[in-house]
Amino acid sequence: MRTQVAISGAGPAGLLLSHLLGEQGIDTIVIESRTQDYVLSRIRAGILEHSTVRLLDEHGLGQRLHREGHEHRGIYLQWPHERHHIDFRSLVDRSVWVYGQTEVTKDLVAARERAGQQFYYGVSDTALHDVESDAPYVTFTDASGTPTRIDAAVIAGCDGSFGPSRAAMPDAVRNTWERVYPYSWLGVLADVAPSTDELIYAWHQDGFAMHSMRSSTVSRLYLQVPNNTDIGAWSDDRIWDALAVRLGHGQDGWELRPGPITDKSVLPMRSYVQTPMRHGNLFLAGDAAHIVPPTGAKGLNLAVADVALLAPALTQLLQGKRTELAEHYSDTALRRVWRCTHFSWWMTTMLHTGADPFDAQLQLSQLKWVASSEAGAMGLAENYAGLPIGF
Repeated sequence: MRTQVAISGAGPAGLLLSHLLGEQGIDTIVIESRTQDYVLSRIRAGILEHSTVRLLDEHGLGQRLHREGHEHRGIYLQWPHERHHIDFRSLVDRSVWVYGQTEVTKDLVAARERAGQQFYYGVSDTALHDVESDAPYVTFTDASGTPTRIDAAVIAGCDGSFGPSRAAMPDAVRNTWERVYPYSWLGVLADVAPSTDELIYAWHQDGFAMHSMRSSTVSRLYLQVPNNTDIGAWSDDRIWDALAVRLGHGQDGWELRPGPITDKSVLPMRSYVQTPMRHGNLFLAGDAAHIVPPTGAKGLNLAVADVALLAPALTQLLQGKRTELAEHYSDTALRRVWRCTHFSWWMTTMLHTGADPFDAQLQLSQLKWVASSEAGAMGLAENYAGLPIGF
């Protein structure tokens, strides 16, 4: 088979790239190691930046988001006996939306299927070849066991941190930076209406806690736990008790409503950046190039920003035979990647507690400054609600 762009990965980055390229008449084939059912059911991030929502709207992908999603003006920062609202709208005139990555993926799949997109789900043994040449190609075994080859002008690696694209970058040109944090998140989904109108980020001496939501009837909550935590040691009652303490149940009359927990998982926390994001005719986007801890709600939004830059670069390269945007893609994308990596690190280290009481006092001082200073609050709001795509 032959296509203009072979896209490895059918997550939001790969699907959105195929959609944006399809609007420009560029042919793509999308391959994915997981089944479609798995892709459409996996639970991931749920906060969309202002710029992400605007891009989805501009390309006809935001209708269900506006019907079923929830617009939030800001977030709450909390520490024992105090809770402060950071109002993004009044500070930077932007908002965020609560709309799960699963829902974004469903919308993208529906749009691509309407457009007749060619998919290969459930593939194995994916390998990228001759990426430095003008004739790169991808080989894999399809779901029926048939060896398959796709020849392309360009390969887009949107296949996450464990996909083949990241590894296809030669060691001689690859640079990596990584920070592994000394704690993880225990995340739960619960069939109970959220106990808050907007997200709560809570510093507590027992560890960080967060109250988020997926809908008006489903809550998403997190607890800081040690790395290598055995999830079997955390009963539902223990989880709700810890959340109540860290989120301030009873503080100023606020109550945390418990409910049936339907999913539990432990998420390690790390930052990772690999450069460059382009080598020859292989272009990386999303988690294939960078990972951030979820504290700053940047992972999905960074993937969208990458693709928003990559689509016009590939359009120019393939249709106009001009190379300027493609040549600058990596440097342009990495400016935003490093800014968001720093913001995610800043939020993470400000809110997660350790054994050093000196560090705890510094964290509380930082939180109090952000909550009481317009400049501090504006910096958080600008970064959280989302920098411009081409930052």
